[in-house]
Amino acid sequence: MNFGEKSKIKSQEKIIEFLNSERIGRISTIDENGFPFIAPMNFVYYQDAIYIHGFPRGEKYSNVERNPKCGFEVDKELTFLPSYFFERTTDASQTDTLYVSVVIKGIAESVTDNTEKANVLNALMEKNQIEGKYEKLTPTMATIRGVRLLKIIPNVMTGKYKIGKYWNDDEKLRIATRLVTRSVTMPQQTLKLLNIAGLEKLDDKSTKNLAWLHAIELVKMMGYENNAKYPDISLSKIEDVDW
Repeated sequence: MNFGEKSKIKSQEKIIEFLNSERIGRISTIDENGFPFIAPMNFVYYQDAIYIHGFPRGEKYSNVERNPKCGFEVDKELTFLPSYFFERTTDASQTDTLYVSVVIKGIAESVTDNTEKANVLNALMEKNQIEGKYEKLTPTMATIRGVRLLKIIPNVMTGKYKIGKYWNDDEKLRIATRLVTRSVTMPQQTLKLLNIAGLEKLDDKSTKNLAWLHAIELVKMMGYENNAKYPDISLSKIEDVDW
């Protein structure tokens, strides 16, 4: 079985949708000694390119001036699957992670046009500060002239999603059921996997509700819906998920 093909995101629209939903990506460049240099960066996908910004000087800029070929990666962990979710319950090698990721290989270049800079930075603000409450940037602003902006033009852009596409139906249903069961029996532990600050401050009812909603959305991504109300579990298959 070719797991790689089964996990491949086939839809370019889905890849772009994922890029637009995430705020942090990692740029990879090659340093003067031939070693890879990786840095996490805020980014925006705008007009078929990746844009990142930062201080005027830095190692990544020096690297792309020597060699403009670079990589860019964005990923999102959906959940961790413990060993006891699987058939051999105590076998630690059975542990797994559900995730989505996009990898780009392309050419990086500095953006010097202030109008392009303003447009990109406004797109970045629109993406991140969704509540608004800011004045749009203009090409004549001193901050626009001073900021350094890199544009990554993709040569290759591929995506993968791991949500059990390669499992057989029985195994997939068993794991989906155990995901929802964990949200009911261990709601605090379920939410800890999300790594969101402040979740431990939720009251008991809110913790249970949020853990349940998180699990229900995960199994929906796997191709199931729950036909019962909390805390009862009755999963049925819906339209097969294929990105």
